[in-house]
Amino acid sequence: MQNFEPLNKVPRYAVEVAGATIEFTTVQLADGTPTGRQLALAAGLRNTDDIVILEMLPDGQLEDVRPDEVVNLQDSSRKFILVNSDRSYNCFVDGARLSWPVRLISGAQLRKLGNVPSHLALYQELTSAPDKLLEVTDLVDLDSAGVERFVSRPASWQLNVQGVVINSESPTISVRDALITAKFDVTQGWQIFLKVVDKPKKQVDLDTIVDLREPGIEKLRLTPKEVINGEAGPAERRDFALLDVDEDHLDSLSARWETVLDSGRRWLIIDSYDVPYGYTSGSTRLALEIPPTYPGAQIDMFYVYPPLALSDGREILATQVRATIQGIEFHGWSRHRGPSPGSEWKIGVDNVVTHLALVESALQKEVE
Repeated sequence: MQNFEPLNKVPRYAVEVAGATIEFTTVQLADGTPTGRQLALAAGLRNTDDIVILEMLPDGQLEDVRPDEVVNLQDSSRKFILVNSDRSYNCFVDGARLSWPVRLISGAQLRKLGNVPSHLALYQELTSAPDKLLEVTDLVDLDSAGVERFVSRPASWQLNVQGVVINSESPTISVRDALITAKFDVTQGWQIFLKVVDKPKKQVDLDTIVDLREPGIEKLRLTPKEVINGEAGPAERRDFALLDVDEDHLDSLSARWETVLDSGRRWLIIDSYDVPYGYTSGSTRLALEIPPTYPGAQIDMFYVYPPLALSDGREILATQVRATIQGIEFHGWSRHRGPSPGSEWKIGVDNVVTHLALVESALQKEVE
């Protein structure tokens, strides 16, 4: 016996609708060809005068639907975002153009709109700065100059471990895993310090978890525990005093330092001084000659042992000066303050701290 549908049965069309939160719910429509305004009313919006309607296409792109435009639900994705707004804002996610009816958009909303897989990180492309990693709670102003562009990439975070730069696919890493990745022996008795910009050094252990998303994470510094057969290692020499500001800064470096009188010359020696990425070694022993009338007289040049070399094999110019300190030949870098006004040594302003800034600048310049 043949079955017939009741004549009064009306077809229903399931449509997914969402607001600015992009949390979709399902509504039922009897009409298979509603207007945009009818979709808004079905979604529970009463004010349809300033409604922005966006159809989310299967490829994740958003297409504008006018309030008076007829939508054929048979041929549509049946997935719509509806928000009261007087305008829409454009952006690109992985090259796909999207329109958004609200000035601010969160990282979570961008990930949903752009169908960004959970294992990928989302970055905001910037022209005058490194691309910015967007967390789900970050907000982006789409009303800024130009069209905002976003791109997804495999997540990766970097950490400098005693001059060795490692990459982590996780935003958190244990100190133990960081050392193993950087090829350091974790069974050796290290003193380990975490350096964060503008914060005091922090001693950590192998089980400490480092959050690489924290702003200013700089490096992990390793110092061997100088203990042999239960006896303390040699004391650091303090043959002459420096300024309080100098000693405070040197102590913050978490590196061994000494002041040494040798053959009538006064030397500040810093062990395991970090050098930028691009040299064959991640650190060196740094020496500064401190004049007897310092800080009235300027510090000039700097010396290193062992001599530094560039990873690409290029020659480092003006490093021919030699100085013997405690029987070790240090290589001097002829780097001097410029003659222009403002570059000269300023008594009461310049000191070991500011000269170390010159050292860092000179080391960085060679690898740029």
